[in-house]
Amino acid sequence: MRLAAAEKRMGWGLVAPALLWTAAFFVLPFAAMVALSFAHMEGREVVRGFDPGNYIRIFTDWTMLKALLNSLEITVVVTVVSVVLAYPLAAIIAFRVPVRWQRLALLLAVLPFWTSYVVRSYAWLLVLGQNGVVNKALLSLGLIAEPLEIAATRTATVIGFVHFFVMLLTLTIYANLIQLSPNYARAAADLGAGRWQTFRHVILPLTLPGVVTGAFLTFVLCIGDYITPQILGGNAELTLPQLIMLQMGRSGNFPLASALSVVLMAVVTLAYFASSRWLRMDRV
Repeated sequence: MRLAAAEKRMGWGLVAPALLWTAAFFVLPFAAMVALSFAHMEGREVVRGFDPGNYIRIFTDWTMLKALLNSLEITVVVTVVSVVLAYPLAAIIAFRVPVRWQRLALLLAVLPFWTSYVVRSYAWLLVLGQNGVVNKALLSLGLIAEPLEIAATRTATVIGFVHFFVMLLTLTIYANLIQLSPNYARAAADLGAGRWQTFRHVILPLTLPGVVTGAFLTFVLCIGDYITPQILGGNAELTLPQLIMLQMGRSGNFPLASALSVVLMAVVTLAYFASSRWLRMDRV
């Protein structure tokens, strides 16, 4: 019993710094933000209290509700497209590229991580603009008569996001694929399974944790991103992070910005629980 108590104290001692750090820099600031979200503005003054008016406004004001829907729609599209593109790329690197060249392939895959969000977004703006590479190529080939309006649209935002997150998902999926023993596929083939059946019933379930982990990271980073929609999407349609920045920068309405941030955090939390459930089911 004394040994168990000593081990328990040692365990708490080891996790205490991490718990204190989390409490100081996440729990307390988040609690302060939640408390501020129930305040309201009177002129330029913040009046604290318990007023749910900010949350009522978020779900009754079409502009704010539309910003939330825009963020969800863009994030879901980016996540799905990134998974569809990343899985074949990860499989090619894991199974088709010789082992001695896989490190080089992964290095090329992570190159977008070495570029800042701002530089990468402006680079895509130059590519997708009216005088950009895409329009010039299509005009020179005679495929279009006038430049396409790609920049400052949702399409440009999705392209910019997918360019980054495909690489992130490739790494997480590759980490799962490379650990699979080839004996699984051989056993499935011995039992009469074709390539599609082997992938569907053997490979995909075993690599699902990597897919879900990458998809969750993509969801979190995408839905909370402000820079890419601001540069590539313009102000044609607002996303939730853009709306939060507008409330803070132009209106100075910090209670409403806090309420919008809490709603954003709630969406991320729901995505986390959904991902955790799938991962637990996969491990059963």
